[in-house]
Amino acid sequence: MALLPIIETPDPRLRVISKPVETFDAELKTLIADMFETMYDAPGIGLAAIQIGVPKRILVIDLQEPDPEDEEGKRLIREPRVFINPVFSDESEEHSVYSEGCLSVPEQYAEVTRPAEVTVDWQDEDGKHHQERMTGLMATCIQHEHDHLEGILFIDHLSRLKREMVLKKLMKMRKAA
Repeated sequence: MALLPIIETPDPRLRVISKPVETFDAELKTLIADMFETMYDAPGIGLAAIQIGVPKRILVIDLQEPDPEDEEGKRLIREPRVFINPVFSDESEEHSVYSEGCLSVPEQYAEVTRPAEVTVDWQDEDGKHHQERMTGLMATCIQHEHDHLEGILFIDHLSRLKREMVLKKLMKMRKAA
């Protein structure tokens, strides 16, 4: 496994529409393992392949919820999930608002409104098809990561003024570094 560099805005590769995965082989499994290692190291809860410069329709997600049996609240339960060629259907009319961040827009957060629930069809790393109704943080996260496959960043869901404020804060942070 390898840690891979995460592309940050305004890199134009983040605006590329990713291509479907057609070959399910050892190379794909290595890429997925590298994506998880990179995501955990960042640290983050989701990563799209395009964020590491690979324009393929691959998402890795692990919400890393706190372990309810850990009294100190330091241990996380890892449930790594892979979504290849995801397609959405049946989005709920009800929406939820979540303060989102992104590894490609580091240390910047803003409230984004998205459908509260969505049905997702996808393939796993072996090419097997799955379908699931996503709710809560998983629904938000998979929609956020799926946006990357379409060349969309979470800041694109903000008003022009809010987007400019986030980008100015990001530039100021980079100059200070």
